[in-house]
Amino acid sequence: MSQAELTTAAPAAVPPRRALWTLGILRSELVTTLRRWRTVALLGVLAAVPVLIGIAVRIETGDGSRGGPGGGGGGPAFLSQVTNNGLFLVFAALSATLPVFLPMAVGVIAGDSVAGEASGGTLRYLLVAPAGRTRLLLAKYASVLVFCLAATLVVAVSALVTGALLFPVGEVTTISGTRIGFGEGLLRAGLIALVVAASLVGFAALGVFVSTLTNSGIAAMAATVGVLITAQILDTMPQLHAIHPYLFPHYWLSFTDLLRDPVYWDEMVRNLGLQALYAAVFGSAAWARFTAKDITV
Repeated sequence: MSQAELTTAAPAAVPPRRALWTLGILRSELVTTLRRWRTVALLGVLAAVPVLIGIAVRIETGDGSRGGPGGGGGGPAFLSQVTNNGLFLVFAALSATLPVFLPMAVGVIAGDSVAGEASGGTLRYLLVAPAGRTRLLLAKYASVLVFCLAATLVVAVSALVTGALLFPVGEVTTISGTRIGFGEGLLRAGLIALVVAASLVGFAALGVFVSTLTNSGIAAMAATVGVLITAQILDTMPQLHAIHPYLFPHYWLSFTDLLRDPVYWDEMVRNLGLQALYAAVFGSAAWARFTAKDITV
């Protein structure tokens, strides 16, 4: 092969090499995130929530005679129907964990994504890799999104197993009053889990952005959780109803519309659109900050 042919062929080998570096960094980030004791502890706590809810309902209702749609309405949505169908424990557990437990866990992981590396002195070594800052940031955000999905599935699977062990399972009565088969109910439970995970996409981007603003992992985690609490409080104030549709947690519970017959999509579409907007805005802000950040430690 001539020198000219070698010169022409060389650049074509660069993109695959960069792609391999990117995949390697992504795999490394996923393994590091999911193997940390903090992540395991958070997933363990999330898995315990449906178990505690199921045991509490079982003890409270005894033989289940006080359950059913006409039962006590206290607690998370769908809780009164758990005794008649254990599948409803999935919906009740996601309703209970989405406002607080799930986003707090995501806030911890997202807030520590960049700031934790900076405080530990390992960030500058990661930047030595040819993948560059943009690909590193994308890999970190992708690992946070994987955690969002994993955390949601942990809650859903734990609730499904607990509900099947403690309560009968069968046909599902929708919010509209119609009945669907157990298989379709299980499918809707899976779709609900995916919608819940997607509902955390915008908050995850916000957490990564906060993580790029400081070199302290604890400060980033605290600030991210603080933003979550503030948004939740603002969303409950009727005097601020004009800004409610723009707050990232406002449509979180819209997943309940998947249990209607027919399904109502309007609120869920608004929710997913709002999450995409937050992801775009704060993802861009995180990129602008991280690519210009002076990494000295």
